[in-house]
Amino acid sequence: MLFNMLMSGLELMVLGMGMVFLFLAVLIVCMQGMSLLAARLSPEAPATSHSTPRVVSGGDASDPRLIAVLSAAVSRYRSTRSA
Repeated sequence: MLFNMLMSGLELMVLGMGMVFLFLAVLIVCMQGMSLLAARLSPEAPATSHSTPRVVSGGDASDPRLIAVLSAAVSRYRSTRSA
């Protein structure tokens, strides 16, 4: 009696784990197929050039007012972050 119940439990466990494994395998195959299909159907993205950032003219980096403003901003940022 106990042996039959253990075997039934074991069969049910193997069946359940097999179904989950099968479902996940089918899901992975479907996801890969959809990824390939989306890659084929999507238009080609334009090539972007990774150049260095452009500096916008409008001030001298050695301007004392600019240095004062930046120093004040950094000290305020540091004082609010440490609290």
